[in-house]
Amino acid sequence: MLELGFHTDAFTAAFWSFEQCLAWARSNDIHWIECGMIDGVSGLHGLRYYPHVAIWEDPVLLRNKMDRYGVAFTQIDAAFPLSSPEGATIGLEYILHTIPWAKLAGCPRVDTTDDHNRPEGMTDRQAMDQMRRIYCRVMTVAEAYQITINIEPHGYYTTKPEFLAEMLSFADSPYLRLNMDIGNVFIAGHDPVAFVERFHDRISHVHVKDVNASQATESRGGLTGIVSGHCAIGGGVNAGNVRRCVELLSGYGYQGVLTIECEAVGGLIESSLAWMRQLIAEIEARNYTNRVNEVRL
Repeated sequence: MLELGFHTDAFTAAFWSFEQCLAWARSNDIHWIECGMIDGVSGLHGLRYYPHVAIWEDPVLLRNKMDRYGVAFTQIDAAFPLSSPEGATIGLEYILHTIPWAKLAGCPRVDTTDDHNRPEGMTDRQAMDQMRRIYCRVMTVAEAYQITINIEPHGYYTTKPEFLAEMLSFADSPYLRLNMDIGNVFIAGHDPVAFVERFHDRISHVHVKDVNASQATESRGGLTGIVSGHCAIGGGVNAGNVRRCVELLSGYGYQGVLTIECEAVGGLIESSLAWMRQLIAEIEARNYTNRVNEVRL
C-alpha cells in the first residue's frame, strides 16, 4: 500500500514549529512526517520558528507527543554532505548521533547524501573512498540499532547512476538503501523513471516534488537538488515523471511512504496532497481491476 507523508522543510519559510507541522498533518489526515535533525542549538528552533527537531530534545517524550497527534516519523534527515572534507569528521559524527536518537523516537530511517559539487582538492576516487569509509563506520552502528541508512540523490555523486550504484555497494547490508528523490534526479538532468527502473530493489523511501517550467529551463543540469518544489505536484514539467515513477514503484511492489516536498505557500502543498491522493487512488483502482481479471481468467 502506498501512503503519503511530507517533509517539514515545506514550512521553513513560514517559520512554523515542528508541533505546528504535527497539527497540520492531523488536520489533513497525514500520518507520516519527515524532518531535519539539528545537532546543536539554533535560536530560530529554540523560539519555535523552525520546523525541525534537535538532538537535545527528548526523543521518547517527543514520540509520545506525536502519538497524540496520530503522526509518526518515516525518516529523519541527517543529510550533511559526506563528500566534503568536513564529511569525514562533522558529517560522520552527525549521523552517528542521529541513529540512537532516531531509534528512541521510533524512526526507522536516517537520510544521508553528498555535496553539490566535486570536493576541491580531491579526485573522484578520493571522494568515493572517503565516503566508503564513512558509510562502513555508519553501518556498524546502524545495524546494531536496526536503522536503515538511506542514500539520497542530491549531490554531485549521488545523482550520477554509476557513482550511486557504487555507493549502494559500500556495505553488504540490508540496512543500506536508497531514498529516491524524483525531483532531484530530474533537476540534475537525469531521467527519474530510469533511476526507478534501475534501483527499484534498493528503494526504501521516496521524495516527490515537481519542478516548474522556468526553474527547469534555468537550472536543469546545473543543479543537483532542490529543497522543495516551487509548484504544486502535478502542475510542473516533472508531473509525468512523478506519475510514471509512482506507477512503476507500485508495480514493483513498493509498499511505503511517498513524502511530499513542496513549499507550503499559496495552497501548493494542499494541491500537491490532493493530486497525489488522486494518483494513488487511480493506481489502486487499476491494480484491483487487474487482480479481478486475473482471477476470472
